[in-house]
Amino acid sequence: MLQIALLVGFWLAGEGTVRLIGLPLPGGFIGLLAALLLLAGGRLSIACLHRGSRWFVAHMALFFVPVTLAVIDHRELVSVLGLKVLLVIVAGTATVMSVTGLVVELCCRRKAEP
Repeated sequence: MLQIALLVGFWLAGEGTVRLIGLPLPGGFIGLLAALLLLAGGRLSIACLHRGSRWFVAHMALFFVPVTLAVIDHRELVSVLGLKVLLVIVAGTATVMSVTGLVVELCCRRKAEP
């Protein structure tokens, strides 16, 4: 539970930073960037976030329920506009998955080098 609170704390800190400075970026991005920098700098261990992040990934489907309900409420999303939105979602998901896979592969190769 503490790890989930820590992840939410990073998100809230990012939101606060974005609103305070007026950055045109999502607060969650800034919060996770801060977490990444702390992890990379050795000030935060992976163990501090491991269980909480696994919980979020395991329950990720629940975060998409509001989106599904919104599509049901807005029938126009099932028309040509909906197909365009679906195309953007599929392309975006494929891009994110591909880039993530490439980054993980490069990090694994770099770690395996003597």
